[in-house]
Amino acid sequence: MDIGPWIGQIFIAILLLVVAIFVVVVIFRSIRIIPQAYTGVVERLGRYQRTLSPGLNLLVPFIDRLRPLVDMREQVVSFPPQPVITEDNLVVSIDTVVYFQVTDARAATYEIANYLSAVEQLTTTTLRNVVGGLNLEEALTSRDNINGQLRVVLDEATGKWGLRVSRVELKAIDPPHSIQDSMEKQMRAERERRATILTAEGSKQSQILEAEGRRQGEILRAEGDKQAAVLRAQGEAEAIETVFQAIHRGDADQKLLAYQYLQTLPKIADSASSKLWIIPSEFTEALKGMTGAFGAGAAAAAGAASAAPATQAPAPAPPAAASPPSPAEGAASS
Repeated sequence: MDIGPWIGQIFIAILLLVVAIFVVVVIFRSIRIIPQAYTGVVERLGRYQRTLSPGLNLLVPFIDRLRPLVDMREQVVSFPPQPVITEDNLVVSIDTVVYFQVTDARAATYEIANYLSAVEQLTTTTLRNVVGGLNLEEALTSRDNINGQLRVVLDEATGKWGLRVSRVELKAIDPPHSIQDSMEKQMRAERERRATILTAEGSKQSQILEAEGRRQGEILRAEGDKQAAVLRAQGEAEAIETVFQAIHRGDADQKLLAYQYLQTLPKIADSASSKLWIIPSEFTEALKGMTGAFGAGAAAAAGAASAAPATQAPAPAPPAAASPPSPAEGAASS
């Protein structure tokens, strides 16, 4: 049996299979699909040739070589705590967070070997430079200033690397434990001082308000007493005027006035606090008036009693018996 033709056919089949595999490999190496937000750097014979954009791209197989894809999205990197010495010779531990983005894939590939490590080292050195000019209190209260200075320095330094630093944040500033204890004691004392001041201010305001309230109360009470006294005086004046007019309309004589005066004297002395009675000088005049009035009344009564018998007419005498007229009287009457 002649096996020569079979050997030739087997050889041709193997050759066709190798060619098919080669074609598949060529096609596979010629087509590159770049995902969104990534770019690829193509080297032709070891030299930069072009940058591939997202989508379907064709390469020359075995001549073009695609380097690892570069992420064009903004990246957030948190660096481990770094010891930093402040201006007042205190060692603090500071954590930083850097937000950056690759803007040029070619520069990020060829201008720097490892841009992530470079950003970390640059952040550490810049942070020590900035915080070294501040004391501990300024470092704790000037985070925005430190962030701004770090961002400006890092953005300028990483620009040639094809990077753009958008933000730099200090995540934590941890002073030594002894300093933390001292700061806590200081803050506690400060809070107690503020509480004492606020308590004193509150007590002061309370006393001021109470005094103001008492003053206003006294003023209002005095105003009320004043109005009451004025109204009372007006009432008494109107009463006196009414009594005066009534007396003048009634034409009261001296006896009535003296009697009213004597009735008023007990009211003057009718007081629990009256220890001394002062008898006015008009009291004797009133007594004289009353005595005169009573004396005049008694004299008038006596005169009336004595005048009554004198003025009484004598009783008429009983009539005498009529005598017969004489002849002479009868003649004369005729």
